[in-house]
Amino acid sequence: MAKKPVTSRTGRFFKLAGMTASVAGQYAGQRARRMFRTVDDEGARSESYTRMAGEIADTLGELKGAVMKVGQIASQTQDFLPKEFSQALEKLQKEAPPMPFDVILAQVESELGKPVGELFEYLQETPYASASIGQVHRARLHDGTDVIVKVQYPGVDESCDSDLKQLRLALKLGGLLKMPKETVDQLFGEIRLRLKEELDYENEARNLKLFHEFHKDQPWVVIPEVVDSHSTRRVLTLELVEGDHVSKVTPERYSQDTLNEIGHRIFTIMADQLFRFQCIHGDPHAGNFAYRPDGTIIMYDFGCVKKLKPEIVEAYRKALIAALDEDYQALDQYLIDLGARVDNQPAVDEAYYAMWRDILIIPFLNDEPYDFAEADIHKHVAAKTSTVFKYLDYFKPPVESIFIDRMIAGHYWMLKRLGVQAAFRSELEKYLRG
Repeated sequence: MAKKPVTSRTGRFFKLAGMTASVAGQYAGQRARRMFRTVDDEGARSESYTRMAGEIADTLGELKGAVMKVGQIASQTQDFLPKEFSQALEKLQKEAPPMPFDVILAQVESELGKPVGELFEYLQETPYASASIGQVHRARLHDGTDVIVKVQYPGVDESCDSDLKQLRLALKLGGLLKMPKETVDQLFGEIRLRLKEELDYENEARNLKLFHEFHKDQPWVVIPEVVDSHSTRRVLTLELVEGDHVSKVTPERYSQDTLNEIGHRIFTIMADQLFRFQCIHGDPHAGNFAYRPDGTIIMYDFGCVKKLKPEIVEAYRKALIAALDEDYQALDQYLIDLGARVDNQPAVDEAYYAMWRDILIIPFLNDEPYDFAEADIHKHVAAKTSTVFKYLDYFKPPVESIFIDRMIAGHYWMLKRLGVQAAFRSELEKYLRG
């Protein structure tokens, strides 16, 4: 029998508090057992991580909302979390349990002010997709237009702040937050702001129209149209636009040439949003993109959009030029301008910058196509993360550019999963040097 959904703030708090207590107890027990071992038992540690991760993922999937969204963001970090957590949290991208249909119906009728039968010719009971803060159902308007209806889960917006506080405590007590408090404060603060925007579907409707305008001269970018008459703050109705999820992009239907063209188009979308529009799609995971064999790219979910300050974009551009040119003195200054470097600390050792530059520049080294299917940049980055502690006092999280970094990382994983083979150096140079 399906569990009754937890929609009250109190109910959510107790559910998360129970998870936190369990995870903290498991972590404490694991540490105690390690103290009495003569050798580090990797198998026992992995088993403990798997148990904790499974419990966190199951709870976040059941509760939806802010905590599930943060879980999805964490899953995208891949090698930066213990692999057991990445694997468990990755389920939240595609295996979230659906909300009962009667809850969805009540929310639709409450928001749109009419019985569902008056609003739609039909509203399909089986979810078209389940997301972190809402569920999507296929429907048809009475004029015959096929649409999807995105319905926000009840109680999610009211419990956002308490959910985030509780999840942060669970990660801390589970030994997973190994960052300075100031870093965690800023990271969760930025996530909270973006979530507040995402919880407002009227804001998402405005974003959809804005990005339509951005990409109007690129017919290979498809963004669904908003049906204003059937949309409110918690219900968003869009035209039905379908394509293939990345898992369905197979060699039988997509040639390597098509994949490479899609790769160049993904790069153009990303660079245009960053350097031309100065406004980026901030949630670039696989579920928010679809593809067609003619090279079309479909973009979904514009709840998380980050408008960038011109001075941040300019500092980012200059920092990239300095890195490409191996001008590490200039790079140090531009990172200060970007808000990533503490300005009252002495200059960072150029060899440290050179190490990171040599890892991250690999796809842009020359005009030879780079095979993203074989890309292992993330592994090189993970292997060097311990070096960050040496310069912990020199750097701070650049809140304004956190979502730029997230966008770039999300696109890296898309290019890798698609198996794109492409050279982007000359394209990057055009955006950087005009």
